[in-house]
Amino acid sequence: MTGTETVLGAPVERREGREKVTGTARYAAEYDPPGRAQAWPVPAAVARGRVTGVDPAPALAVPGVLAVLTHENAPRLGDPDDPTLALLQSPHVPHRGWFVGLVVAETLEAARAGAAAVRVTYEAEGHDVTLTAAHPEAYVPESANGGFPAVTEHGDPEGAFASSATRVDVEYRIPPLHNHPMEPHTSTAQWDGDRLTVHSSSQGTSAVRTELARLFEVPEDRITVLAEHVGGGFGSKGTPRPEVVLAAMAARETGRPVTVALPRRYLPAVVGHRAPTLHRLRLGADAGGRLTSLTHEVTTHTSRVKEFVEQAAVPARVMYAAPALRTAHRVVRLDVPTPSWMRAPGECPGMYALESAVDELAVELGMDPVELRIRNEPETEPDSGKPFSSRHLVECLREGARRFGWEGRDPRPRSRAAGPLLIGSGVAAATYPVLVSPCAASARALPGGGFLVRVNATDIGTGARTVCAQVAADALGVPLDRVRIEVADSDIGFAPMAGGSSGTASWGWAVHEACVRLTGRLAERSGPLPDEGIAADADTSGTADAESPYARHAFGAHFVEVTVDTVTGEVRVTRLLGVFAAGRILNARTARSQFIGGMTMGLGMALTEDSTVDPAFGDFAESDLASYHVPAHADVAAVEAHWVDEEDAHLNPMGSKGIGEIGIVGSAAAVGNAVHHATGIRFRELPLTPDRVLTGLLEHEHPAGTLGT
Repeated sequence: MTGTETVLGAPVERREGREKVTGTARYAAEYDPPGRAQAWPVPAAVARGRVTGVDPAPALAVPGVLAVLTHENAPRLGDPDDPTLALLQSPHVPHRGWFVGLVVAETLEAARAGAAAVRVTYEAEGHDVTLTAAHPEAYVPESANGGFPAVTEHGDPEGAFASSATRVDVEYRIPPLHNHPMEPHTSTAQWDGDRLTVHSSSQGTSAVRTELARLFEVPEDRITVLAEHVGGGFGSKGTPRPEVVLAAMAARETGRPVTVALPRRYLPAVVGHRAPTLHRLRLGADAGGRLTSLTHEVTTHTSRVKEFVEQAAVPARVMYAAPALRTAHRVVRLDVPTPSWMRAPGECPGMYALESAVDELAVELGMDPVELRIRNEPETEPDSGKPFSSRHLVECLREGARRFGWEGRDPRPRSRAAGPLLIGSGVAAATYPVLVSPCAASARALPGGGFLVRVNATDIGTGARTVCAQVAADALGVPLDRVRIEVADSDIGFAPMAGGSSGTASWGWAVHEACVRLTGRLAERSGPLPDEGIAADADTSGTADAESPYARHAFGAHFVEVTVDTVTGEVRVTRLLGVFAAGRILNARTARSQFIGGMTMGLGMALTEDSTVDPAFGDFAESDLASYHVPAHADVAAVEAHWVDEEDAHLNPMGSKGIGEIGIVGSAAAVGNAVHHATGIRFRELPLTPDRVLTGLLEHEHPAGTLGT
């Protein structure tokens, strides 16, 4: 594309696409400076306790092994901002899989063999890894993730619920879930005196540099972190993870560049996971279907290393008009790995439970679930009372219903069948907050008519390079092919991570401001540009992070059709449709890809993704992609993503909202609601695997005491 009139919104191809498909795009493990060594971590083999002894001799006897680092000889680190990065500093083992050693070798094979040869002895302690709603150590935290209050209450939820004409009191359970990006967590580190250069598979280089400076007590300007290409993260690379600290540590100790690429089976224990959540929802409504009371209470777990509270009750503060509203979080410290960010933390599990309960209420009322949601549309944000900057959920529901053919749906469960297949359809709403952070960027006009834009954005496969270039071309009023862009280098300047669906809004705001300022400078001068060109900088601190008088959220609606095999219990999704209202769409091609990716990830949450903490050994039983099943193309026959045009003047100069995460929010609930419509059975625990569904079908056909009669 060379024009400027439609540069924003146009379906521009990814700028790095050719590099990726030809294999020339280099990821963190593929930087191979002279003398590079490889390192392999040693995970703890007890669920809780302390290391009583380490014998490195067998590892050092392996040909090619250079060093074995443990708490006994590893360099002392500064106090980390994140306690999960206090690596090899103590004999204490807080959970199974915690790293207790690192073997550095000439080759990856030697490092792996050396790690297996290290002999570690432990003094094991009693452990508890089992989450229950009635756990005696459950407590109400000071706040949930993001600084949200742990508890909010308006009106008299208990009294309003008791006097409601129709009531739903239900519990839902979501297991631990894992991010599993295609590229595991990897870093290559190299010291040159007191200067450190790191190539890291991270969602944000600024945060990595800041933490490395703190840990190794080196000024930030002596550290460069680069993340040119990142093979996915889904939140697990949103903050520095153990591999980057271990790589820098090993490189300093050996005097050689070192790569640490975490084996996939180690990821669940050390890079975070979506914590399991236990939900109780009580919804009361009057005879006309208007909510009178809404209570959403969540119990989750955290580790003893660091408190992380999944904010799963927060979406209920946004979605529906209810004069009496209570949301609450409780958390239990267990001997488990530390949970962390995973795509749409809080909103994803919270909206699964809420939207499933709303569907149950619709059934109790005998009301269409689309109309029930519309009937309870709030005029202002229920929790804060703020006006919405824009809210087009009703339009999403109406447009989705039209595209899906919802009007012809028979609401009766088990009303459609094809041989042994029961066919059903379901709906769920979606929401995700608009987040934005300060960022720095620069723009330079070059002799010859080109422009160089620099912003420390991280492209984790979302097309950040492309969209930021589109923002720049639009602000400069020039063809897109005249804009060159550089990203993912901490030396460019501060930038927030690619997370919270805030990347484009944050980076794009700074890019826009820099380009507008550059345009102003160019307008003030005449004649040829100097050899170095003319530049302008921007820093959106104080503006991008200013308090808004508006409640800013994206919204959407999911519609799903499923078949349920009554012989095998297998659920197949035959149609998956999403309609979203997410401000101005800046690139139709990459936006559709993000929506579809999120929707499909929600499908996996509903049907295949499952993890369990082994109560005896204290680790996740499903630790690789052979046992933790992510969805593939074949798992959905037809998937469509659409959006409604939305103008919102209260966001950022582009008028955009984040789209990376709203696609997953509500997707699993729509699948579950469709399964209920198909079978007449309400499954309240994910995932809906064949064994679970078949058991439900058999119990439905043969109630207790009748099987075999």
